[in-house]
Amino acid sequence: MSYPPDPNNPYDKSQQPQQPPQQAYGYPQQAPPAAGYGYPQQPPADPGYGYPQQQPPAYGVPPQQQAAYGYQPMPGTIQANNGYINIAHLGTVKIASMGQRFLARLIDGLAVGAVIALVMALGLAGTLGLVKETDDCTQYSYGTISYNDCIQQQTDAAAGIVATMMIMVGVLAVFNLLYEWLMVAFVGATLGKMAMGLRVVKESNGQTPGLGGGFIRFIIPIVGAFLCYIGALLVYLSPFFDNSGKLQGWHDRAAGTLVIKK
Repeated sequence: MSYPPDPNNPYDKSQQPQQPPQQAYGYPQQAPPAAGYGYPQQPPADPGYGYPQQQPPAYGVPPQQQAAYGYQPMPGTIQANNGYINIAHLGTVKIASMGQRFLARLIDGLAVGAVIALVMALGLAGTLGLVKETDDCTQYSYGTISYNDCIQQQTDAAAGIVATMMIMVGVLAVFNLLYEWLMVAFVGATLGKMAMGLRVVKESNGQTPGLGGGFIRFIIPIVGAFLCYIGALLVYLSPFFDNSGKLQGWHDRAAGTLVIKK
Protein backbone atom coordinates (compact mmCIF):
# COMPACT_ATOMS: atom_id res chain seq x y z
CA MET A 1 0.00 0.00 0.00
CA SER A 2 1.43 3.45 -0.94
CA TYR A 3 1.26 6.33 1.44
CA PRO A 4 1.19 9.98 0.56
CA PRO A 5 4.48 11.81 1.09
CA ASP A 6 5.02 13.11 4.54
CA PRO A 7 6.27 16.72 4.42
CA ASN A 8 7.66 16.44 7.96
CA ASN A 9 9.79 13.36 7.23
CA PRO A 10 13.36 14.49 6.27
CA TYR A 11 14.21 10.99 5.03
CA ASP A 12 11.52 10.92 2.40
CA LYS A 13 13.44 11.02 -0.91
CA SER A 14 10.39 11.95 -2.89
CA GLN A 15 10.41 15.38 -1.18
CA GLN A 16 14.11 16.09 -1.86
CA PRO A 17 15.11 18.03 -5.04
CA GLN A 18 16.72 16.09 -7.82
CA GLN A 19 20.54 16.46 -7.86
CA PRO A 20 22.46 16.49 -11.15
CA PRO A 21 24.62 13.43 -11.73
CA GLN A 22 28.17 13.82 -10.53
CA GLN A 23 31.12 13.26 -12.85
CA ALA A 24 33.10 10.12 -12.27
CA TYR A 25 36.19 9.93 -10.08
CA GLY A 26 35.01 12.73 -7.85
CA TYR A 27 35.97 15.63 -10.15
CA PRO A 28 33.32 18.33 -10.36
CA GLN A 29 32.10 19.13 -13.80
CA GLN A 30 33.16 22.56 -14.97
CA ALA A 31 30.31 24.70 -16.09
CA PRO A 32 30.59 26.29 -19.51
CA PRO A 33 31.35 30.02 -19.49
CA ALA A 34 28.25 32.05 -19.44
CA ALA A 35 27.66 34.51 -22.18
CA GLY A 36 27.01 38.07 -21.32
CA TYR A 37 28.83 40.86 -19.57
CA GLY A 38 29.82 42.13 -23.04
CA TYR A 39 32.58 39.53 -23.58
CA PRO A 40 32.59 37.91 -27.04
CA GLN A 41 32.68 34.18 -27.20
CA GLN A 42 35.47 32.39 -29.09
CA PRO A 43 34.06 30.57 -32.11
CA PRO A 44 34.57 26.83 -32.11
CA ALA A 45 37.06 25.35 -34.54
CA ASP A 46 34.64 22.69 -35.78
CA PRO A 47 33.67 23.39 -39.40
CA GLY A 48 30.19 22.10 -38.61
CA TYR A 49 29.39 25.36 -36.83
CA GLY A 50 29.79 27.31 -40.06
CA TYR A 51 33.09 28.99 -39.32
CA PRO A 52 35.60 29.16 -42.24
CA GLN A 53 38.60 26.92 -42.02
CA GLN A 54 42.08 27.50 -43.42
CA GLN A 55 42.43 26.13 -46.89
CA PRO A 56 45.11 23.53 -47.61
CA PRO A 57 47.77 24.34 -50.21
CA ALA A 58 46.63 24.20 -53.80
CA TYR A 59 48.44 21.05 -54.77
CA GLY A 60 48.34 20.69 -58.52
CA VAL A 61 45.63 23.31 -59.01
CA PRO A 62 46.38 25.72 -61.87
CA PRO A 63 46.51 29.38 -60.83
CA GLN A 64 43.54 30.18 -63.06
CA GLN A 65 41.33 27.92 -60.91
CA GLN A 66 42.76 28.74 -57.49
CA ALA A 67 40.45 31.70 -56.96
CA ALA A 68 37.42 29.54 -57.75
CA TYR A 69 38.46 27.00 -55.11
CA GLY A 70 39.27 29.69 -52.57
CA TYR A 71 43.00 28.98 -52.32
CA GLN A 72 45.19 31.85 -51.14
CA PRO A 73 48.85 30.90 -51.72
CA MET A 74 51.47 32.62 -49.62
CA PRO A 75 54.03 34.81 -51.46
CA GLY A 76 57.24 33.05 -52.42
CA THR A 77 55.89 29.49 -52.22
CA ILE A 78 55.82 26.98 -55.02
CA GLN A 79 52.40 25.55 -55.87
CA ALA A 80 53.20 21.84 -55.65
CA ASN A 81 56.17 22.20 -58.04
CA ASN A 82 53.78 22.60 -60.96
CA GLY A 83 55.80 25.40 -62.53
CA TYR A 84 54.03 28.35 -60.87
CA ILE A 85 55.09 30.61 -58.02
CA ASN A 86 53.37 33.40 -56.15
CA ILE A 87 55.58 36.52 -55.91
CA ALA A 88 54.73 39.68 -54.02
CA HIS A 89 53.38 42.49 -56.24
CA LEU A 90 53.22 40.12 -59.22
CA GLY A 91 50.81 37.41 -58.11
CA THR A 92 51.03 33.91 -59.49
CA VAL A 93 53.50 33.69 -62.37
CA LYS A 94 55.02 30.87 -64.36
CA ILE A 95 58.65 29.91 -63.94
CA ALA A 96 60.71 29.93 -67.15
CA SER A 97 61.69 26.47 -68.31
CA MET A 98 65.26 25.49 -69.04
CA GLY A 99 64.45 25.16 -72.74
CA GLN A 100 63.21 28.74 -72.87
CA ARG A 101 66.27 29.97 -71.02
CA PHE A 102 68.57 28.05 -73.36
CA LEU A 103 66.95 29.61 -76.43
CA ALA A 104 67.23 33.06 -74.82
CA ARG A 105 70.92 32.44 -74.15
CA LEU A 106 71.38 31.29 -77.74
CA ILE A 107 69.79 34.49 -79.08
CA ASP A 108 72.02 36.54 -76.79
CA GLY A 109 75.03 34.64 -78.10
CA LEU A 110 74.10 35.49 -81.69
CA ALA A 111 73.60 39.17 -80.80
CA VAL A 112 76.89 39.39 -78.93
CA GLY A 113 78.61 37.40 -81.67
CA ALA A 114 77.46 39.91 -84.28
CA VAL A 115 78.97 42.76 -82.29
CA ILE A 116 82.18 40.81 -81.77
CA ALA A 117 82.43 40.10 -85.50
CA LEU A 118 81.96 43.80 -86.28
CA VAL A 119 84.62 44.89 -83.80
CA MET A 120 87.04 42.23 -85.02
CA ALA A 121 86.50 43.32 -88.62
CA LEU A 122 87.27 46.92 -87.73
CA GLY A 123 90.32 45.85 -85.75
CA LEU A 124 91.54 43.65 -88.58
CA ALA A 125 91.14 46.47 -91.08
CA GLY A 126 93.17 48.78 -88.86
CA THR A 127 95.86 46.13 -88.44
CA LEU A 128 96.15 45.55 -92.18
CA GLY A 129 96.43 49.28 -92.70
CA LEU A 130 99.35 49.44 -90.30
CA VAL A 131 101.03 46.50 -91.98
CA LYS A 132 100.82 48.14 -95.40
CA GLU A 133 102.53 51.24 -94.11
CA THR A 134 105.69 49.30 -93.24
CA ASP A 135 108.48 48.83 -95.74
CA ASP A 136 110.87 46.01 -96.40
CA CYS A 137 114.04 47.06 -94.66
CA THR A 138 116.25 44.66 -96.62
CA GLN A 139 116.43 47.13 -99.49
CA TYR A 140 118.41 49.50 -97.30
CA SER A 141 121.99 49.09 -96.23
CA TYR A 142 122.55 48.21 -92.58
CA GLY A 143 123.54 51.23 -90.54
CA THR A 144 122.21 53.85 -92.94
CA ILE A 145 119.65 56.43 -91.93
CA SER A 146 117.00 54.89 -94.20
CA TYR A 147 117.49 51.45 -92.61
CA ASN A 148 117.15 52.87 -89.11
CA ASP A 149 114.01 54.74 -90.12
CA CYS A 150 112.54 51.55 -91.59
CA ILE A 151 113.20 49.60 -88.40
CA GLN A 152 111.59 52.34 -86.36
CA GLN A 153 108.53 52.24 -88.60
CA GLN A 154 108.20 48.49 -88.17
CA THR A 155 108.51 48.85 -84.39
CA ASP A 156 105.82 51.51 -84.34
CA ALA A 157 103.60 49.39 -86.57
CA ALA A 158 103.98 46.35 -84.28
CA ALA A 159 103.14 48.46 -81.25
CA GLY A 160 100.10 49.81 -83.08
CA ILE A 161 98.92 46.28 -83.89
CA VAL A 162 99.24 45.21 -80.25
CA ALA A 163 97.44 48.35 -79.09
CA THR A 164 94.64 47.73 -81.60
CA MET A 165 94.20 44.16 -80.37
CA MET A 166 94.12 45.29 -76.73
CA ILE A 167 91.55 47.97 -77.51
CA MET A 168 89.43 45.45 -79.35
CA VAL A 169 89.51 43.02 -76.40
CA GLY A 170 88.70 45.84 -73.99
CA VAL A 171 85.74 47.03 -76.06
CA LEU A 172 84.35 43.51 -76.22
CA ALA A 173 84.78 42.98 -72.48
CA VAL A 174 83.06 46.27 -71.64
CA PHE A 175 80.26 45.54 -74.07
CA ASN A 176 79.67 42.09 -72.64
CA LEU A 177 79.70 43.49 -69.10
CA LEU A 178 77.30 46.33 -69.83
CA TYR A 179 75.03 44.20 -72.01
CA GLU A 180 74.42 41.41 -69.51
CA TRP A 181 74.76 43.43 -66.32
CA LEU A 182 72.92 46.65 -67.03
CA MET A 183 70.10 45.20 -69.08
CA VAL A 184 69.27 42.63 -66.40
CA ALA A 185 69.75 45.22 -63.64
CA PHE A 186 67.44 47.91 -65.06
CA VAL A 187 65.25 46.12 -67.62
CA GLY A 188 65.21 42.61 -66.16
CA ALA A 189 65.93 41.00 -69.52
CA THR A 190 68.48 40.84 -72.31
CA LEU A 191 67.52 40.80 -75.99
CA GLY A 192 67.28 37.02 -75.91
CA LYS A 193 65.04 37.01 -72.86
CA MET A 194 62.87 39.72 -74.41
CA ALA A 195 62.46 37.60 -77.53
CA MET A 196 61.44 34.59 -75.43
CA GLY A 197 59.16 36.62 -73.13
CA LEU A 198 61.31 36.01 -70.05
CA ARG A 199 62.17 38.32 -67.19
CA VAL A 200 64.58 38.26 -64.25
CA VAL A 201 62.99 39.52 -61.01
CA LYS A 202 63.82 39.65 -57.33
CA GLU A 203 62.19 36.74 -55.52
CA SER A 204 61.34 38.89 -52.50
CA ASN A 205 59.41 41.72 -54.20
CA GLY A 206 59.12 40.99 -57.93
CA GLN A 207 61.17 44.05 -58.91
CA THR A 208 64.14 44.24 -61.27
CA PRO A 209 67.41 43.00 -59.72
CA GLY A 210 69.12 46.42 -59.65
CA LEU A 211 72.83 47.10 -59.96
CA GLY A 212 73.88 44.87 -57.07
CA GLY A 213 71.75 41.87 -57.96
CA GLY A 214 72.49 42.18 -61.66
CA PHE A 215 76.23 42.32 -61.05
CA ILE A 216 76.23 39.31 -58.72
CA ARG A 217 74.19 37.33 -61.21
CA PHE A 218 76.61 38.28 -64.00
CA ILE A 219 79.96 37.89 -62.26
CA ILE A 220 79.51 34.37 -60.86
CA PRO A 221 79.55 32.62 -64.28
CA ILE A 222 82.47 34.86 -65.32
CA VAL A 223 84.49 33.73 -62.30
CA GLY A 224 83.62 30.12 -63.11
CA ALA A 225 84.85 30.62 -66.68
CA PHE A 226 88.44 30.94 -65.44
CA LEU A 227 88.42 27.17 -64.75
CA CYS A 228 88.54 26.27 -68.45
CA TYR A 229 84.92 27.41 -68.65
CA ILE A 230 83.85 24.32 -66.69
CA GLY A 231 82.75 26.44 -63.74
CA ALA A 232 80.59 28.67 -65.95
CA LEU A 233 79.01 25.61 -67.54
CA LEU A 234 78.18 24.21 -64.11
CA VAL A 235 76.63 27.54 -63.09
CA TYR A 236 74.40 27.59 -66.17
CA LEU A 237 73.40 23.95 -65.57
CA SER A 238 72.87 24.41 -61.83
CA PRO A 239 69.08 25.06 -62.17
CA PHE A 240 68.76 21.34 -62.91
CA PHE A 241 70.10 20.66 -59.40
CA ASP A 242 67.48 22.85 -57.69
CA ASN A 243 64.97 20.57 -55.92
CA SER A 244 62.71 23.44 -54.80
CA GLY A 245 60.98 23.64 -58.17
CA LYS A 246 62.07 27.26 -58.72
CA LEU A 247 64.85 26.40 -61.22
CA GLN A 248 67.23 28.75 -59.45
CA GLY A 249 70.84 28.53 -60.52
CA TRP A 250 73.70 29.26 -58.18
CA HIS A 251 73.96 32.78 -59.60
CA ASP A 252 70.20 33.26 -59.06
CA ARG A 253 70.41 32.12 -55.44
CA ALA A 254 73.33 34.44 -54.75
CA ALA A 255 71.47 37.38 -56.29
CA GLY A 256 68.05 36.39 -54.90
CA THR A 257 66.48 36.34 -58.36
CA LEU A 258 64.12 34.18 -60.41
CA VAL A 259 63.58 33.84 -64.14
CA ILE A 260 59.88 33.93 -64.94
CA LYS A 261 57.69 33.82 -68.03
CA LYS A 262 55.86 37.09 -68.61
